[in-house]
Amino acid sequence: MDDHRRVGTAALAVQVVGSNWPKPHYTLLVTGLCRFQVVEVIKEGPYPIAEVEQLDRLEQLSSKEEFKEAVGELSEQFYKYAVQLVDMLDNSIPAVAKLKRLLNNLPRELLPDVLTSIIRTTNEEKLQILDAVSLEERFKVTIPLLLRQIEGLKLLQKTRIPKQNDDRRIVTIRPLKKVGNISGKQFSLENIDDEDDEDSDDILILEKKMKSSNMPEQALKVCVKEMKRLKKMPQSMPEYALTRNYLELMSELPWNKSTKDRLDIRAARILLDNDHYAMAKLKKRVLEYLAVRQLKNNLKGPILCFVGPPGVGKTSVGRSIAKTLGREFHRIALGGVCDQSDIRGHRRTYVGSMPGRIINGLKIVGVNNPVFLLDEVDKLGKSLQGDPAAALLEVLDPEQNHGFTDHYLNVPFDLSQVLFIATANTTATIPAALLDRMEVLEVPGYSQEEKLEIAHRHLVSKQLAQHGLTPEQIQIPQETTLEIITRYTREAGVRSLDRKLGAICRAVAVKVAEGQHRETKSVDLDTPDGDERKESIPEESKSGTMNDTTDLALPPEMPILIDRHALKDILGPHMYEIEVFERLNQPGVAIGLAWTPLGGEIMFVEASRMDGEGQLTLTGQLGDIMKESAHLAISWLRSNAKKYQLSNVSGSFDLLDNTDIHLHFPAGAVTKDGPSAGVAIVTCLASLFSGRLVCSDVAMTGEITLRGLVLPVGGIKDKVLAAHRSGLKRVIIPKRNEKDLEEIPINVRRDIHFVLASSLDEVLNAAFDGGFLLKTTPDLLNSKL
Repeated sequence: MDDHRRVGTAALAVQVVGSNWPKPHYTLLVTGLCRFQVVEVIKEGPYPIAEVEQLDRLEQLSSKEEFKEAVGELSEQFYKYAVQLVDMLDNSIPAVAKLKRLLNNLPRELLPDVLTSIIRTTNEEKLQILDAVSLEERFKVTIPLLLRQIEGLKLLQKTRIPKQNDDRRIVTIRPLKKVGNISGKQFSLENIDDEDDEDSDDILILEKKMKSSNMPEQALKVCVKEMKRLKKMPQSMPEYALTRNYLELMSELPWNKSTKDRLDIRAARILLDNDHYAMAKLKKRVLEYLAVRQLKNNLKGPILCFVGPPGVGKTSVGRSIAKTLGREFHRIALGGVCDQSDIRGHRRTYVGSMPGRIINGLKIVGVNNPVFLLDEVDKLGKSLQGDPAAALLEVLDPEQNHGFTDHYLNVPFDLSQVLFIATANTTATIPAALLDRMEVLEVPGYSQEEKLEIAHRHLVSKQLAQHGLTPEQIQIPQETTLEIITRYTREAGVRSLDRKLGAICRAVAVKVAEGQHRETKSVDLDTPDGDERKESIPEESKSGTMNDTTDLALPPEMPILIDRHALKDILGPHMYEIEVFERLNQPGVAIGLAWTPLGGEIMFVEASRMDGEGQLTLTGQLGDIMKESAHLAISWLRSNAKKYQLSNVSGSFDLLDNTDIHLHFPAGAVTKDGPSAGVAIVTCLASLFSGRLVCSDVAMTGEITLRGLVLPVGGIKDKVLAAHRSGLKRVIIPKRNEKDLEEIPINVRRDIHFVLASSLDEVLNAAFDGGFLLKTTPDLLNSKL
């Protein structure tokens, strides 16, 4: 209790007023009871508990005669000065009139405590009056404070310029806030201290800041009106904090503050090439966009939307655009947002209301022309609180966003200077109206060669810097990186590759740290020149490779070479094996190509037949579109069974006669749907009924019709890259997708032979060794002749 005073005031809490937003703040209305003194501290935690003794013994002066004998002259003198002080105030103010009535109704022994809480005093002077237990001492301490206040008011009267017909009296130097009703000894007065002065100064500063923010006239009118309400509002009201936060936000928004674009197309091209490898189509479109911005500054739109799998650099491209333009960059994550108030803000009628993410982002960056990256726009949700995707329509429309109205501001804000860039993994879940306002730029995955180049240009150096390593301590050859790409990661982007490189760096960091510790210990305890230590190094540790033998004695020589054996020790066994040749060793199996939001993937299709009643069973979590493709495939094969000499178990050309067919797509826990599995299902069933094996190096994609035509599909580049990652050499695609081959890297096109098919006959001939030739019988031959 050394930090606490021994004399205090006992009080009873009558009312608690406050709010929890933006931060907890409360105001207590208390009734003072008496003074007390701490006798002994019983317990200090979690809160102090002590034995106290009451100091006020005012009930002993019950009669007026006893009181006059004790402090009669001092009380009369104090009362005279108190009346003089009140007469100098403006009686038209209700608080002053109430204080004047209190002087006549309160007992004289309470006047020093009451007047001290009203006049200007320091905290030290208040504590001196609190420590004055006897009335005589209390009156002696308080009278000089009254005289000082009276002299201050007299000086103010002399310096004030008199006005005609102005008989109003001067109010105190600081206005009285509130004088509560007093009954007997119970009273409540809101103290006027230095915090009130600070608050009033803050309001004046806020008002000046608001007027100097260059906000539009409509917004300024609203702020002036709210400022008038704020000045009349008690601080204890919850609405006080809400109104003040609103005015602070309005004054901090960048209504007319912007940055000047410093754009150089040559520098932009160099920057994009240095920051991002490959992505030629995307960088070309970005440079076109920037060139138009350079020629015409008031370009409205378009809103660019980068669509591609995770880890391909969509967000970093947006950051590079902001860096090229010299603008502020702000990322808004929209994944999982299901409330439109996150975009448009909350109305100020609600408790805890706040502006939306757009206005809050402008407050953070401090300019009205930043680059906003709307990340994961395809993962917006919808709930009872509204549709945030619909709220984005006004934000992203160049013809409407010049007057965007946030519910919290309730005044328009010009968003036409903001450069919006959106990212998504797929366009399937983006509403059509929102997608119509954006220009979609596909960002496909990387090939193995591109990943290898990205790793050694960017990822390795980044991981070395993050783990405190240098190239003199670790070497990762390209063969090792290629091993990681093919056997430990199978993705469209490079995030998993980056994590694997980080795991290698962590393992090497342990070896380096242990080596430094052992070397220091050997130098301290053994010979200073380290000759004995050199002799004790085993031959295995001199190789410089990272394996188990390096733990025998001292660390290996630097740099540590990460070879295939060290890679297996660090990352474990291979996560992915080439299983294509093992899966296609019997009839009834084919390889399809699928597109997912995470990139392209190969997809096996398996079929079997057994005696039954002609039922078709589909398993593997298939969607409606793939189920329809399966029915189309079996119908086309049944109609062409005699043409291709396909028969069931009993030898009948009716493939479903006394035969059940089971069609399965492995990885049943993954939902599968899409219009590109038709040709793979036909090839799989044709292999089943003909008893022939599908070529083990062939993958295919394409949708089919009931007449046997092959229709074009999307995602060709991602699918071809997936086939290339799996080591396949031939890919069958629809002929109408030939134009999409230009987007595929040259090295991938060099490794893969593409078969362009317009009908299922061409697909079957390309999928089987020697072609799927017609087995003509003499009857069929005579009929043709």
